[in-house]
Formats: sequence, C-alpha cells, structure tokens
Amino acid sequence: MPIVEIRILEGRSDADKEALIQNVTLAVGESLNVPVERVRVLIQELPHKHWAVGGHTMDKLRR
Repeated sequence: MPIVEIRILEGRSDADKEALIQNVTLAVGESLNVPVERVRVLIQELPHKHWAVGGHTMDKLRR
C-alpha cells in the first residue's frame, strides 16, 4: 500500500486539495501498477510562520 505524504503551506481551498489528492492518487496507482483503492495520500498544512526559505519565514517574506 503506497503512502504519499505532502506538505503544503496553509491557505489553499478544499477543492484544490481534493484535486491534488485525486491527481496524486491516479499518478501513484498508474506508476506503481496498484489499484487506486490501495493508495493513501496524507496532506499536512503548515502555517506560513513554520515554513522558511533562506532563513526567513514565509510569513515575513509575504509582507
């Protein structure tokens, strides 16, 4: 059973996350030749203050 973990910044719509789950599920199922019912997708949303690039949080970079 493939398990895919995805970390994204919070703020995307439920529809966008649903589309991501569906697309990733199909891609993994096809790539690994497994039924999509066996694919698990976990999304973890992180606040902008917990995601940093170049030593600066995304919260500060967005300002």
